[in-house]
Amino acid sequence: MLACLPDGEIERFLEEDLPYGDLTTHLLGIGHQPGTIAFATREDTTLCCTEEAGRVLEKCGCRISILEPSGTRCAPGTVFLAATGTAQALHAGWKVALNLLEYASGIASRTARIVRAAREVNPGVVVVTTRKSFPGTKKVAIKAICAGGALPHRLGLSETVLVFRQHTAFLGGLDAFLEEVPSLRAGAPENRIIVEAENAAEALRIAGAGVDVVQVDKLPPVELRHLVADIRAVGRQVKISAAGGINEGNVAEYAATGVDIIVLSSVYFGKPADIGVQLVPRGE
Repeated sequence: MLACLPDGEIERFLEEDLPYGDLTTHLLGIGHQPGTIAFATREDTTLCCTEEAGRVLEKCGCRISILEPSGTRCAPGTVFLAATGTAQALHAGWKVALNLLEYASGIASRTARIVRAAREVNPGVVVVTTRKSFPGTKKVAIKAICAGGALPHRLGLSETVLVFRQHTAFLGGLDAFLEEVPSLRAGAPENRIIVEAENAAEALRIAGAGVDVVQVDKLPPVELRHLVADIRAVGRQVKISAAGGINEGNVAEYAATGVDIIVLSSVYFGKPADIGVQLVPRGE
C-alpha cells in the first residue's frame, strides 16, 4: 500500500508554491551558491512521504544523499533526508518537502501509536481508517496511515458493500433489508457485506442474518464487551468492527472488548510531526 505519489501530484505541489520562481533568492543573488539541506526529527516519529519529499527536491535540481523510507520509526535527532544543490534549488524545494513530511508523518505517527496501543491488548485487531480525510489529500493520507500500520476502511464507494441506516430507510427498515441479504450476496459474490448497527439489539439481528461484518457505532466499551460475547455465540464467523469516536486516548479500551476491527478517523486530525531543517552553504 505504500505506493509513491505520481509525478503529476509532485509537480502540482511545486506549482502551488513556486508558480513564477523564488523572488527572494533571485533578488539576493545567492541562487548559484552550493549548499546542503538536512531534515531531522525533533520527536519520536514514524516517517511518511520521504520518497515524495526527495522527488520534490530532485525536481528542483537537488541531489539526494540520505533518504530513509516511509514507515521508518525514528528517534529524536535522526537525520532522515538530506540533499545537496544550489541555493536556488534548495530554497525552491524546502517548504514543499517540509510540509509534505510534517503533515504525512503526523498522520503516520498518530496511526502507529494507535496501532501499538490497540495490539498491546488485542494482538489480532486490525485498525482501519475512514474516508474522512480532507478533500484533495487522500493519496497522502492513505500512504500515511499505511506507513503507520493501519489500512483503509474503504477507499471509496465503488469497491465495498457497507450498508447504513440511510440505505435501509429506502427499503422499509432494517428487518426488510435483512431479508434481502441472500440476494445481495448473490449479486456481489466477491464482496464482503458490512452492515452498521446503531445499538446492541440491531447488531444481534444483523449478525444472525449471515452478513460478514457487523459494524457497531458509538457503543461504549463496557457495553461493547458484552455484545461481542453475544455475537460470538450467534456465529464465530461474523467479524465485529467498532466505530465512532475512537482515538488515541480510548483505542485500548475498545480493542480490549475483543472486536476484530477498529474503525476511526481521528488519525487525520492533529498536529503535524515536528521536523527540523538545516539549510546552509556547503562546507558549513
